[in-house]
Amino acid sequence: MTVADNLARVRESIGKTPVRLVAVTKTATIQQIEEAYAAGVADFGENRVQDALKKQSELPVEMADKVRWHFIGHLQTNKVNKVIGHFDLIHSIDSFDLASEVSRAANAKSIVQPILLQVKMSEDPNKGGFTPDDLKDRFSDLQRLSGIRIDGLMTIAPLTTDNTTWRFCFKGLQLLRNELESVYGVKLKELSMGMTQDYKEAITCGSTMVRLGRAIFN
Repeated sequence: MTVADNLARVRESIGKTPVRLVAVTKTATIQQIEEAYAAGVADFGENRVQDALKKQSELPVEMADKVRWHFIGHLQTNKVNKVIGHFDLIHSIDSFDLASEVSRAANAKSIVQPILLQVKMSEDPNKGGFTPDDLKDRFSDLQRLSGIRIDGLMTIAPLTTDNTTWRFCFKGLQLLRNELESVYGVKLKELSMGMTQDYKEAITCGSTMVRLGRAIFN
């Protein structure tokens, strides 16, 4: 199957639901990224800073200023300066300390960096993120940070084939978003949830963007 064939299959499964496809390029070649772009993809995600910057530099000039890059991996504080200004959206702000460092770096460059707050919706030692209670406790502090714009929330469901677990995480994130909007009078327009194995369930729970790698580039 070609990249275009895979995208056609994904889009057919999504139907008319207004959800954004973020093509995760972790294993993709530049040629495959170009194929995805030619097939209508404008949003690309990377887990590793150095890999992303390299791919950005290798894109054809006619693509470089038209695509949107998303940083979706764990972000270490010592890599923040390399990320700020190079990504249209950072999905993985998983602590107040990291948000503070992004704020500092963005202010130093006189820009506003759009971010999502990563939430751990179930107990999983392999996942990072705010717990729902932590996020509710720190949200007003996060709002006061300058240099960042909180566009929404992100979560990663546990590695399982149990769609009940997926739904618990995804529906829980949607309800948490709704609660934060109500309590703090904000608009959190993005819910980044759903990957290759669970994106269909995520979409039924209100996902606004899904992060797909194998479904597109395999």
